[in-house]
Amino acid sequence: MRSPEARRDEAAGLARAIDLAVVNAETVSLNAIRPATFIGAGKVESIAAQVKAEEIDLVVMDCALSPAQQRNLEKAFGCKVIDRTGLILEIFGQRARTAEGALQVELAHLRYQRSRLVRSWTHLERQRGGFGFLGGPGETQIETDRRLIGERIIRIERELETVKRRRALQRASRTAVPYPIVALVGYTNAGKSTLFNRLTRAKVMAADMLFATLDPTMRLIKLPHGGSAILSDTVGFISDLPTTLISAFRATLEEVLAADVIVHVRDISHADSEAQSADVDAVLDEIGVADQADRMIEVWNKVDLLDEHARAALAREPSAGDTAPLAISAATGEGVDRLLARIEDRLARGRPEVELILDAGDGQGLHWLYEHAEVMSRRDEEGALRLMVRVPPDQMERIRRRFPVAGPGRTPSADA
Repeated sequence: MRSPEARRDEAAGLARAIDLAVVNAETVSLNAIRPATFIGAGKVESIAAQVKAEEIDLVVMDCALSPAQQRNLEKAFGCKVIDRTGLILEIFGQRARTAEGALQVELAHLRYQRSRLVRSWTHLERQRGGFGFLGGPGETQIETDRRLIGERIIRIERELETVKRRRALQRASRTAVPYPIVALVGYTNAGKSTLFNRLTRAKVMAADMLFATLDPTMRLIKLPHGGSAILSDTVGFISDLPTTLISAFRATLEEVLAADVIVHVRDISHADSEAQSADVDAVLDEIGVADQADRMIEVWNKVDLLDEHARAALAREPSAGDTAPLAISAATGEGVDRLLARIEDRLARGRPEVELILDAGDGQGLHWLYEHAEVMSRRDEEGALRLMVRVPPDQMERIRRRFPVAGPGRTPSADA
């Protein structure tokens, strides 16, 4: 779904994300993939000449290279060569800030390295002797490296299982409060962290670069009618996201699985917005997010970057009730109030609304209602307050016992 130019620009952006100076970026046309070098011999010679002339230290191939292809290209170019997976792993390695993030990145890195421990490097073919943990008689270096990596992977997986159990306990404690969970998902650099900061007034790192956010962040947000929700900012997705990373970050991505509402943030100003959206849907399917349509709110972000003609075209998009995409700008705040209202309405599905009569002097009861329910409307009468309140199911019986109920109100339907 992407143009070659868009793929090339994204690869260059990934390289710049870890402060690499991109000397040249070009697209290579292939009739067939060469088993030895992926690209043809003529292009290998051309790149090798440029590497030598400009004293280039690193060549990034925006594809998946086999270990043999990587070794052959390094020999031909006379410099380090990495593929797309290796580049993304390098970015994640630099961006991980928490102990959990560092573990997840290391796990993905080790799985990637283990897959490349084949007889492609001569220094791994030497035999070594020794006793016990030093290696058995005749054990080759490659076998030792593979065994050590395997042991480290097992240790990290055990530590991440502890992380997974801790997150499950945290989710259980949040359920006891309870606050619904709203998760932001989207392609990397779609503006999730900027929107997160806008909604929560937090100061999460938000930059115009790929994978600016790696470690998950959660904050409490207030909804228009007084309710609260927990907003979760997640790692950005990308096309051809390595499966080793998806599995390593499964503990983090479980926050998306547990979310009551998923806000899919799209960079509508990007030329490949449709392709990026398809990549996000593919990753969500891979981690097991079911019934997406019932929980999903699609947000078209960065409308401030569109010209007048493009914005007019967006306004002509057919409306589909509360399933229609919302056009917003996280940078300027345009449309954010509509997004909060949409989130509140989506969370309110199935929550009954009741009409209550409250004594005008019952300040404590009024405060309790604002803390534990959503006050939709309030009307002063003689010595009393008439309130329309949207009630969480687990609080319904408590409210009926505590306050006089004037009327049943209504229950918002899925089509409301």
